[in-house]
This record gives sequence, C-alpha cells and structure tokens, in this order.
Amino acid sequence: MLLYALRRLGAGIVLFLLTSFTTLYLIHFSFAGIVATRLGTGATPETIAQMMHDHGLDRPVLVQYVDWFGSLLQGDLGRSFFTQEVVTAAIGPRIIVTLSIVLPALIGAAIFATLLGVLAAYKGGWVDKVAQGAMLFGHLVPGLLVAIFLVMLFAVNLGWFPATGFVRFGDDPVGWLRSITIPVIALFVGGSANMANQVRGTMIDELRKDYVRTLRTAGVSPKAILLRHALRNAIGPGITVFGMQFITMFGGALIIESVFALPGFGTFAFNSAMRGDFPVIMGLTAVGVGLTVGVNLIVDLANGWLNPKARAY
Repeated sequence: MLLYALRRLGAGIVLFLLTSFTTLYLIHFSFAGIVATRLGTGATPETIAQMMHDHGLDRPVLVQYVDWFGSLLQGDLGRSFFTQEVVTAAIGPRIIVTLSIVLPALIGAAIFATLLGVLAAYKGGWVDKVAQGAMLFGHLVPGLLVAIFLVMLFAVNLGWFPATGFVRFGDDPVGWLRSITIPVIALFVGGSANMANQVRGTMIDELRKDYVRTLRTAGVSPKAILLRHALRNAIGPGITVFGMQFITMFGGALIIESVFALPGFGTFAFNSAMRGDFPVIMGLTAVGVGLTVGVNLIVDLANGWLNPKARAY
C-alpha cells in the first residue's frame, strides 16, 4: 500500500510540475504586452525593456520557473503585477467562496444521485425510465439556464433569496445561507444528473454479476443483496465519480459565480487571465492543480484500500 501511495504521489507531483511549467512557458510570450498594459499610454520599447529587466522577466523561462517554484515551497506566491496584492491573501477568501457553493452542492448531489441511481437500477421498468428522464434533463439543460430560472423564480418572483452577492458566514450566518442557496441548487442539478447516471450504470453491472445470482439462489433477501453486497462493491467506482465530480464542479463554478456576482475562485481566475496578471495566474494554477492532484490522490488511495487489485496499476 505504501509503494502504491508513493507511485500515485509521484505521478501527481510530475503532473503539477508539467502543468505549472507549461503555464509559465505560455505566459512568458506575452510578457512584453502585459508590461505595456501596465505602463499605459506612456509605454515605449525602452521603458518596457527596463521594467521587464527590473522584474526579471527577460531571464530564461526555466530560471524564472525555478525561482517561482522555490518561492512556492516557502509559501510565497508573489504579488499581483497590477495591484501589488499578496497572491496568497487574494486567493484565500475567494477559494472559500467557491467551496461554500461547491461542497454543499456536491454532498447533496452525492446523496440524491446514490438514491436515484440505486433505485433506478434495482426497480427498473417505469421507475428507471423516469429516473433516466430526470438525468437526461440535468445533462441537457445548461447550468446557465438553470441559474437564470432559479433567480427568476426564487429571487425575482418569490423574493425568498437574494439574486446576487455573497455574505460571509462570520458576518451573518443566516445571510450566508441565503446567499448560497440558489447557486448551490444550480450546481446541484447538473452534478446530481452526472453522478446518478454513473451510479445507475455501476449498480446495473453489479446486479448482473454471478455472485448476485448465487446469493439469490441461496435465498438471501433482495434487500440484503442490494445493500450488503452490490452497493458495497460499488463504493469504489462511486468514490471515483465523487472525486471527478468535485473537480468538475470546482472548475465549472465560474458560470455560477458570474451569474450570481460571487467573488469566487473562478471569477478571480477569469479576470486575472483577461488582464494577464501572471503572478496571480501562476498562483491560481498552483492552487487549482494542487487541489486536483490532492483529490485524485485521495480517491486513488481510497480505491487502493478498498480494492487491492487497483494497486497493481
């Protein structure tokens, strides 16, 4: 198990290094333009070259990456090129906003998807058809349309929740809950559809296996077969789906944050990329890839613990 964990950790570190270096390599072609934007209308080739030299942007990209990675190991992601805000201080509150909507939506989607997927696989017939219809609806309807519909219904027409904005939990717990309710529901709809479809497929596969037939022949009750055996064996794939859906929701939160004017990670990343704020972009890349690697590592370790055969890969 230890060797398996080290292999997966090593693969994650390689992925992190390749992704972060590729990001810096692509950005460095735009350094002159970014500096010109920072200098404004008074930019000249001489002033651009001088500022690039002052900030070390004219050095080889590999040298810049080594310096950046060394600072990263010390917990220093630098300062924004435009606002001089400390990158770590800028990312922290924004990632909390994103996690405030992603985690409740993910947990709710996991519970609902498990119930719906298991019920569809076990009952079959019209129950399965209704469940598949609900899953198809969640797949086909864009998250943006769901978000707009929820705003019109719950914020504009009913006035139950605010249409935009975010209230921090420490300032007003009730206000925080009201501010995240509609965004969480919007994320929940698409996420639960994806997960339910995966759970349904996994459970159908399990219920068709030979050991289920053997248990039925032995007189084991259908409920015991479903809960004690089939569902238990489906936990491994379910954990993988859970991890993948977290990454999908976290990455796709930008649309929801844009609709509801939430100062989250996705909005911050988009705005930083649009103006070429490369220290912030590198910091966001480090956090985003690090989070992805961490989630995948946890999923791999959980699967390796539940299924020893997985450790061979």
